[in-house]
Amino acid sequence: MFSHIVLGADDIPAAKKFYDAVLGALGHPPGEMTPDGKRVIYRGRDGGLLMITVPLNGAPATYANGGTVGFAAASPEAVDAFHAAGLANGGRDEGAPGPRPAIPGSYAAYLRDPTGNKLVAWCLRPECPE
Repeated sequence: MFSHIVLGADDIPAAKKFYDAVLGALGHPPGEMTPDGKRVIYRGRDGGLLMITVPLNGAPATYANGGTVGFAAASPEAVDAFHAAGLANGGRDEGAPGPRPAIPGSYAAYLRDPTGNKLVAWCLRPECPE
């Protein structure tokens, strides 16, 4: 459904460190820095892209109020690793790992990246604890 997601950041090296860690915990390779150092690009296995970029209009980066970017996790352990990697690399807790009773069979953890973007790693599988 999606071709790409773009998030703004003012500190691209800090963003790359954070996203390399949290996406690495979910089994994705490190991002590719553009030659100008203003963007880092992550390529999904399905062809989708996640790009972290300095805003093109020159204004400071801000996060979406009410927006969340969700990443698929293969297991509760991957969710736990995502959350721990984020906290260790400049992220802030937005919801500790655990079952999400609103959707039976789901297990998730929420973070804010260094800019304030809200992220979730979500496992929706029969083996996820309820």
